[in-house]
Amino acid sequence: MHSSYKDITQLSLVISIALLGLHFYYTGYWAFDQWGYTSRISDRILQAVHDTGVLEGVSCHFLVVFFLALSLTGTPATKSPAVSLRSCLVYVGIGAVLFCGSLLLFARAGDPMTTIVWYMLLKTVGYGLLLTGGSRLRRLLRVPWARNDPFGRKSSGFPQEQRKIDYGLALHLRAEHTFNGKTMSSWVNLLNPRRGILILGGPGSGKSRFIIEPLIRQLMEKKTAIFLYDFKYPALTGLVYRHFQANRGGYPPRTKFYCIQFNDLSRSHRCNLLAPATLETVNDALGVAQTVLLSLNKTWIDRQGEFFVESAVNFLGALIWFLRQYRDGCYCTLPHAIELAQTPYERLFPMLAAEPEIESLIMPFQQAYDNKSFEMLDSQVSTARIALSRLSSPDLYYILTGNDLSLEINDPAAPKILCLGGDPARQEALGPILSLYIDRLNRLCNQPGRYPCALVCDEFATVRAYSMTTTIATGRSNDIIPVLAVQDLSQLRTRYTRNEAETFLNISGNLLCGQVGGETARWVSERFPPIQRQLSSVTAYSSDTSENISLQWEPTVTPATIAGLSSGEFVGILSDEPGRELELKAFHGRLVREGDGAAAAGLQGQARVVAPGQLPVVRAVDEKAVRLQFEQVRREVQGLVVEALKTLPA
Repeated sequence: MHSSYKDITQLSLVISIALLGLHFYYTGYWAFDQWGYTSRISDRILQAVHDTGVLEGVSCHFLVVFFLALSLTGTPATKSPAVSLRSCLVYVGIGAVLFCGSLLLFARAGDPMTTIVWYMLLKTVGYGLLLTGGSRLRRLLRVPWARNDPFGRKSSGFPQEQRKIDYGLALHLRAEHTFNGKTMSSWVNLLNPRRGILILGGPGSGKSRFIIEPLIRQLMEKKTAIFLYDFKYPALTGLVYRHFQANRGGYPPRTKFYCIQFNDLSRSHRCNLLAPATLETVNDALGVAQTVLLSLNKTWIDRQGEFFVESAVNFLGALIWFLRQYRDGCYCTLPHAIELAQTPYERLFPMLAAEPEIESLIMPFQQAYDNKSFEMLDSQVSTARIALSRLSSPDLYYILTGNDLSLEINDPAAPKILCLGGDPARQEALGPILSLYIDRLNRLCNQPGRYPCALVCDEFATVRAYSMTTTIATGRSNDIIPVLAVQDLSQLRTRYTRNEAETFLNISGNLLCGQVGGETARWVSERFPPIQRQLSSVTAYSSDTSENISLQWEPTVTPATIAGLSSGEFVGILSDEPGRELELKAFHGRLVREGDGAAAAGLQGQARVVAPGQLPVVRAVDEKAVRLQFEQVRREVQGLVVEALKTLPA
């Protein structure tokens, strides 16, 4: 059967070529006669065929093409993925134009011999191109996937939420996603931001521009108290200040804007981290000491519990609690504690031992001093002294000894908009202070019955504030919205232990991730539920193809996909609210930055280029005033030691 069909197709090709040759012989008979290519036998054959009428008009062209197409249907051809439909259509299209368009040559006036030669040449070339294009069409391998999508991105999407669900403190981000090869609009609905928002993404992934800045705008439109840690001050501080000015009328009357930073002291408020009212027990003092020292010595993070680390923490904690108790805490500031730590042993330990609540903390040091074990004593105390000496700076002392504000930003009577500015160039020096500000603020704000607030920390891995985990875990009942931006898991582990870093990742209810790689990409990928996909495979034979289709559970988002995200493109898993369940919690799309009208767009455009000089001046400050404050702290500590020693029993 197959052999007979093959013979028929070969015969069809012979008939097609023969008809084309007879057409040339009939149309250009006089030319063939001049060339000497005529004979009685050929003339008889031509006359017999001519009498059938197949050589007249378009019927001859139709029959030539018909038998050519018939021959191609049975020609064996091995399928090849290298053959494209476009190339086939180019061959067939050009061939058809030459084959049919050659008739137009007879409409020109010119040498008849030249005309017939060009006619036969163009007709032959057109026929050859039709034959080539048709043969390639037989080799065309039809596959169930897009050839111009080698990575399968057009078919890798999944259904996403296209509704904007609004209520209460819910936040929203507009997005676009691809599903079934179509680009669709969607919404990232942060229905329960109080469960924590964790933003992951490497440098340039768009964390600030596409997520943090729109969230700040929405939070301030909802009249929420804000704490902002602006690592690259004043990039985000200017945005917060401008939005506060635009929305000030909706806040309670006593709401104020505050800024703490160490670059321009005239535009910074002063705030005592160790305000006596915030230190209720000696454990509070030990918590402060631990935050400061672990921030100063990153290698200590994984050595917590070791002798020398705990000795340094106890030493600084004892100093802080002594200052808290001395004269109702009038000298209870971190600069005073730093200077007090430099006091000689023979004056320091008797003075500290006189305070009953820290007697147990200071006893090991006192015993080592009494036993003249100065080598061990130096090892215990010097670790703290050397670390604290890095914080001995006039500008730090100036900021840390003032009382312009308290850190309770969610005080219902007087909510605050507080921005804490960092400096990448001075991060090693400022890191412990910034960490302590964030740590203390978390402990003070996470209380019931307060004003709704948001804690927005850009580049959170540059500070150590482990109390943020407690805020994420319990702050939702106190209307606190934690927003943390981190580059990746490895960066977070530079300030926290492995278990602490994983705690931040695991307890955050809302995850938004931009381009990251390695372990972070694998961790994010595992949080997505698997999706059922249709997998197809094609096997090509000489005369046929076989397609196999199967359904398999595949990862919704792979680590490779996360590593290849573009700037502004994010994946994530969202949390919902009881009674407002969100069926489509996963998303993968390109976030679209939106503004509420021209005014909002202009506001955001100005905020992105704000200069430090555009922020309000708090007070005039010169170098002399800063130096005087630095020297005053030292004099006060010296006077404190003299006075305290006088009160000791002889």
